[in-house]
Amino acid sequence: MIDLRSDTLTRPTPAMREAMASAEVGDDVYGEDPTLNRLEREAAEVFGREAAIFVPTGTMGNQIAIRLHTQHGQEVICESRSHVLDWEMAMIASFAGCQARTVAAERGILTWEKIRPAIGPKIYYRAQTALICIENTHNMAGGTVTPLAVLEEVWAGAKEAGLPVHLDGARVFNAAAALGISVAKLTSGFDTVMFCLSKGLGAPVGSMLVGSRAVIEQARIHRKALGGGMRQAGVLAAAGLIALHEMPKRLGEDHANARVLAEVVAAHPAVAEIDLDVVQTNIVIFSLREGGDAAAFVAALKEKGVAASAIGPHSIRFVTHFDVSSAECVRAAAVVSELLAKG
Repeated sequence: MIDLRSDTLTRPTPAMREAMASAEVGDDVYGEDPTLNRLEREAAEVFGREAAIFVPTGTMGNQIAIRLHTQHGQEVICESRSHVLDWEMAMIASFAGCQARTVAAERGILTWEKIRPAIGPKIYYRAQTALICIENTHNMAGGTVTPLAVLEEVWAGAKEAGLPVHLDGARVFNAAAALGISVAKLTSGFDTVMFCLSKGLGAPVGSMLVGSRAVIEQARIHRKALGGGMRQAGVLAAAGLIALHEMPKRLGEDHANARVLAEVVAAHPAVAEIDLDVVQTNIVIFSLREGGDAAAFVAALKEKGVAASAIGPHSIRFVTHFDVSSAECVRAAAVVSELLAKG
C-alpha cells in the first residue's frame, strides 16, 4: 500500500530506533532526563529562543500556548479552516475558556488587512481580543505557505495593537524549506511557536513549544495539568533530536513528489479541479467535478494499492512523506490518472 493519507504515518528511521534503544534517560517530571533536556535546549537554539518544552502532541502544544496568552471570556483570532479550530476538540473553549473569532482567508493566509477588522473594540461590554493564531503551512488550505513579508506585517500590526501572536507551525519546517530560509527567521516575530517532530520530520511521537523562559516555565504547569508530564521520555527525545537536525534537509523531496501527483490531477480538468499554485509543499488537495464522490474515489484508489483521504463530499487529499519514495509517488500518480480518465 502506498499510503498518502498523512505525514503522521511516517515510521522512525533505523537511526531513530537505534538512538531510542540506547538513549540515556531520567525522570523528566523531576527535570532529570538528559536526552530530553538536550532536545529542549537544542530546539530552542534552532528557533533562536530562550527555552522549549516537549509535549506529546501538537494539539497539546497549541492549546497550552493559547491558555498562556489568554484569560477566560476573551477571543482568539484564527483562520476559518485552521487546525486549532477544527481539529483540537474545542479546547479553545473548554481549556482556555475563550471563543474563536474566525477569519476566512484566501489560501489560508491571514494578512494584517484581514486580521485588523476582526480585533474587538476596547469597550467593556464586548469580548476582548487576546491572541492571534497563524497556521504555517496551512493544512486544509493545501499546505500553503505564508510568506515572511506577510508575517512581518502581522507582527508589526499585532505589536502596535498590544496582541501576542502564536504560530501553529506543525509543518513550519516545510514552509521554511519552500521559502529557502531558516525556521528561526521565519518565526522570529511570534511570541510562541509550536512545531511537530512527528509529521514530515518523522519522529514517532512528539511536538515542541518554544518561547521565552518565563512562558515555557508556565507551560510546564499546564502540560502537567493536561497529563503531559512524562517520565523516561528521553526514549522519545532521542528520535526527536534526529528529526530536528537531520530530517528537514530532505523535505524538498516530499514537495517534489507532491508536485508529481498534483500535475497528474491537473491533466484531467474535465473531472478534477486543482489550483497548482496552491501546491507549495507536501499536501495536494483537489475536488471532483460534477458532484463526484470523494469517498468512492478513495475506495477505488485503495483497491489499487493507494491510500488517500476524503476530506469532504467531493475533495481528496494526498500528503507526501519520507516513507513514500519518488518511485512510489510516480506509481500512485499513474493510478490516479487511470481512475480520473474513467471519469
